[in-house]
Parts: sequence; structure tokens; C-alpha cells
Amino acid sequence: MIELDNVAYSYGGGELLSEISLKLAPGSFHFLTGPSGAGKTTFLKLCYGALIPTAGDVMLFGQNVRTMSRDDIALGRRRIGVVHQDCRFLDHLPVSENVALPLTVAGAEHYSDIANMKELLAWVGLSRRADALPPELSGGERQRAALARAVIQSPDVILADEPTGNIDWDMSQRLLTLLIELNRMGKTVMIATHDLSLIRAAKSHVQARVLRIANRRLQLAGADL
Repeated sequence: MIELDNVAYSYGGGELLSEISLKLAPGSFHFLTGPSGAGKTTFLKLCYGALIPTAGDVMLFGQNVRTMSRDDIALGRRRIGVVHQDCRFLDHLPVSENVALPLTVAGAEHYSDIANMKELLAWVGLSRRADALPPELSGGERQRAALARAVIQSPDVILADEPTGNIDWDMSQRLLTLLIELNRMGKTVMIATHDLSLIRAAKSHVQARVLRIANRRLQLAGADL
């Protein structure tokens, strides 16, 4: 689905990532770890075509990002749901419309015509907050809204960048449960996190691979959890 072959990425004159090779298989679950500044966010951006590697090749669903047009990359990215670390929303729109933004951009009908909107908001526990504005949401609610927005187009892959970084432990567990449910539905999931407790909490619920970025390279941090 997503394949990186001997990928390197340089930023500001220095190499941030080097000799990165990885295949994300359908239905797999990965944790990506590493210290702040190691390149986790950059790695995820390479995975969904937001960045072009300095060297090596990134394949999105069988196509090389180097030869893909912007339209091709946009179509490929519809199959990838991204939960960004900063959870940005349009503050003047209610939660339901923020969640539906990917459909709006894709030219779909207004969110009220999307049959699964209520079901999706119920799934992330935001049914009662559908009409709330983003500034009225708690940190955990924002993260769950971000997850709903990431999966509104039923992507094949979900990439989550530090999704539990700014929420308490109970809410982190709830968000992890939602991501595990997506994986059980056949979705490929990768979570970038520095929270080893979160990885340990997943141990009895999902088979996952733990990857670590260290010294610019990607390492297998452990066998199946």
C-alpha cells in the first residue's frame, strides 16, 4: 500500500532521514517511536506524499510519488487518513461540518446528505457535540473529531501523528481503542508516539510492530507486541 525504498530526506542542508525502507502491508498496525526532532512527522509526510524524498523512492498504492501529478497524489491521499498533531479546525464551523470538510473538498454533497455522518460522530462519542464550535471542545474531543475527519472518506490507511500528546490517560486509551477498532476493520494503522505506556497498553489488544527512528535511520524496536 505504501512502500519506502532506501529513502532519504534532507532539511536545511542536513540529512534528517537516511536509508529508510519499509512496506506497510494491508491490515498492519505499527507504532513509530523516537525522540522529539528525530523525524517522525517528516516520515509520516513522506508516507502520504506531502514531501518528496531527497533520495530513494516512495510508492503510494503502486505509483511512484516522483512521477505522480498533483492530482494523482491528491487521489492517492484520499485513501490515507491523517490525524495531525495540531488538530486544526475552522473555528467558525460546527464540529459536524469540520468533520465533513474532506467530502466538501472532494465535491460531495453537504454533510447533512452524508448518510454515515451521525453514525461516525456517535462512533467517536461526539453526537452531542455535533453543533459545537471547535473552541468549545476539550482536548480529547478535538482529537476524536480529528480522527472522525481523517476516516470520513473510509481510507485504507490511517496515519496518526502523536494523537495522544495533549490529552489525559483515559482519553488516550479511548482514542487507542478507536484506532484498534479501525485496524480490526481491515485498515492499516500507524501511530507516531513517544508514549511507551500507550504501546504497552495496546499489547493485549492488537498485534503491532514497533519502529524507532534513531540516528536518521528506521529500526525495528521489537517483535510483535
